Amino acid sequence: MLHGFPGRPLAFLLTVRMGVVEDELVAKHRAQPLILAMPFGSTGTFTDKEWANGTGADEGWGTFVWRDVVHAIDARYRTIATPAARAIGGLSEGGYGAVNIALQHPHEFSLVESWSGYERAAQNHSIFGRQLEGLAVNTPLDRVHATAPTLRRLHTYFWFYSGTDDPLRLQNQQFAAELRAARIPHAYLALRGGHNWALWRGMATRSYLVAAKSLAHA
Repeated sequence: MLHGFPGRPLAFLLTVRMGVVEDELVAKHRAQPLILAMPFGSTGTFTDKEWANGTGADEGWGTFVWRDVVHAIDARYRTIATPAARAIGGLSEGGYGAVNIALQHPHEFSLVESWSGYERAAQNHSIFGRQLEGLAVNTPLDRVHATAPTLRRLHTYFWFYSGTDDPLRLQNQQFAAELRAARIPHAYLALRGGHNWALWRGMATRSYLVAAKSLAHA
């Protein structure tokens, strides 16, 4: 679960209350328990890294997630160490990061969730280079069709939403159209609301249930 910017992992527990959501759903036998991994994706709360591999040295934040975090969790916990049992998701910038990482490494995750994310990389020179040379490879809207055959073969499922008052909804609508044209399994929800904690907290139960159901047969 990838946090937004500015942000930190604890927001998933303190604001979205994912731990409480999981406890309630498991106790009521509505969902299976999941291991929730919430890494810190930056050198500081107010330092933007976009969850991407930047062009500078020691800026491999995407690799940190798909390789290092995955390996660390599999080594320490009782996981089902296969892509079919693994999901990636996030909110806002973390939603972008989840989609971006999943498209670049399609063999790692079977479910991708984006909560009010976006699909066009930010034009951030400190991350993507002086000439923005790293922009294209980190723009999901430009990578869908190249990755589509692999995603279809692996049955990767994209589940994402945005608020009707969120300017980023236009990118999400376009991304949904690209997935539909590429025949990639997905669900896109346009929900009443904006780009805020009220929407993410209100959707936490549904988001968890989608993940639990998707990973149930791994």
